[in-house]
Amino acid sequence: MEINEPTPQPEPEFVSARARRRRALRRAYFPSDEAGRAALFEHLARRAYPSYELFVFSLVAGVILGVGYFVNSLALIFFGILVAPVLTPWIGLSLAAIAGSFRLFAQTFAALLLSAFLVFVSGLLAGYASRIFGPLNFNEAFTLSRLWWPSFVILTIGSIIFTISFVRSETLPYLPSALISSVLFTPLCAAGFGLGSGVAAAELWPQGLLVFIVHFAWATFFAIVTLFFLRFYPTTIGGAALTGFALVTILVTTVFLTGFDRWIKIQTGLSTPQPASLTEPISTPTPAPSALATNSATKPSPPTVFVGVPTASPSRISSPTGTPRPTTQATLPPTETSTSTITAEPTPIIAQIRAAEGGGAFIREKPGGKVLATLGNGATVTIVPNDFQDVNGVVWVRVFATVNDVRVEGWMIQAVLVTATPIADWQPSPTPEVTTTP
Repeated sequence: MEINEPTPQPEPEFVSARARRRRALRRAYFPSDEAGRAALFEHLARRAYPSYELFVFSLVAGVILGVGYFVNSLALIFFGILVAPVLTPWIGLSLAAIAGSFRLFAQTFAALLLSAFLVFVSGLLAGYASRIFGPLNFNEAFTLSRLWWPSFVILTIGSIIFTISFVRSETLPYLPSALISSVLFTPLCAAGFGLGSGVAAAELWPQGLLVFIVHFAWATFFAIVTLFFLRFYPTTIGGAALTGFALVTILVTTVFLTGFDRWIKIQTGLSTPQPASLTEPISTPTPAPSALATNSATKPSPPTVFVGVPTASPSRISSPTGTPRPTTQATLPPTETSTSTITAEPTPIIAQIRAAEGGGAFIREKPGGKVLATLGNGATVTIVPNDFQDVNGVVWVRVFATVNDVRVEGWMIQAVLVTATPIADWQPSPTPEVTTTP
């Protein structure tokens, strides 16, 4: 009869030693010997090396984001963020900087640049499509192409979690990558969309690209700092030089593109803020001098010429010989009265767009009609005085602005406009009559 003996359990001392080894491995992810460091970097670099999936999913995500901007659908924009690729080459870029691997740095940087170009081109094509079918609404594009402090919070949290998950786990961190993609790809695609659409190019194309650069620099900074906390340090001169170059470039880019340097100068008294002028000088034609309406106290009266005309009943004057003879008498012409009238022409009023939502406003063909142009907050328009309409309790004003060197005239909601001074009621005043006398 065979007796099944129980499986011997490991000794408590053996379990404790194994647990201690696991904890020691978790604490020391960066080996102290050169061979171990090379093996670890090779393993992580192999996982971070860009593949064709990066470019395919970047193109698909860019197309979906562009369509989302075209129809102004936030749901499609979220879907495009979820389709975005896992940004493992971005971690490879940070690892290459610390390790001093210029080849890996160039490969990952080129791959990220190409994927960003695919997203930008997708937005560009969607913007050109909006020219064909007519602009609809660009609120989401305006909102996602601006610098917002919640975006920096998302980037910070996403960068730290993504870096830790990539180093400590063999599974791909999809959710942290989606957090980073939501802040990186959306302004980049919005920049391409603005450049392609034309009507919003002045507000989306440069702004969205600069926001993308700032976000990328901010995320890379926190990825490198997180790797430092995970005991990944530069151990060679090339690694220290490349890491220092990357950090200096990141800091300079962030400071100058966000305007932080101007804020520091203002706070330290080295510079004074320049208030934005809401009014523009308007040249008025100089009236031509009039010889009829002058002030006799300040200017001499013009000479008056009197012409003698024969009268109907001539008078008789005796000649030296006593014979009366007819004579001509000079008679003054009737007095002419001239009236000097001053007409007050409507003076255009400069206003600035300050919309509470959407980041801008539209110029429409008529109140509530087709969109002719889209302007962001801070842009200026010229209000045509005394041309307002009240449609369903909403006041519309007639404005015009120059968009891409083209004058666009239409209607805009009055609530999104701010003027420097109240609009005056330009009514002509009574004019006195000026009579010239001989």
